[in-house]
Amino acid sequence: MIKKIFTAILFVSFLSANNHTYLLDEYKKETELEAKIVLKIARDILKTSPVHLYIPNMKDLDNKVYSSKVKVVRSCEKANFIFVKYSKSFQCQKNKKLFVLTNNYKQLLSNSSFIGAFFWSKSRPNIVLVKNRLTKKAIALPKEYERYIEDLQ
Repeated sequence: MIKKIFTAILFVSFLSANNHTYLLDEYKKETELEAKIVLKIARDILKTSPVHLYIPNMKDLDNKVYSSKVKVVRSCEKANFIFVKYSKSFQCQKNKKLFVLTNNYKQLLSNSSFIGAFFWSKSRPNIVLVKNRLTKKAIALPKEYERYIEDLQ
């Protein structure tokens, strides 16, 4: 009797499992959109150089999505563009031509090594690029970025 009840519960659980897989699909879609935006920014900054992206503490889904679009490297020394998505503290002593983007607005304000931020707010993507940091690194972006450039200190 207990086996039959357990089997019935297990069967019902399997049937309803598909009802919750949309959460994974939604996260994948969000990551794919994030990758498109971050990589467009990276390509527009690097212009002629191929993007060698490093994401500290990258998750498997990020690796799968990003590596299908660009070369993902395993260390900041091999990267020319870094997207700090999961780390609260991040340092890389490579060179001054390394371009770093964060997904945390507060981190952007408190750490001058970040040239900008890409983050989600109220389920919408947001881009903020810091004018004086772009100027300091001699980055000239197309006019389409003007609305994202802010004069922060």
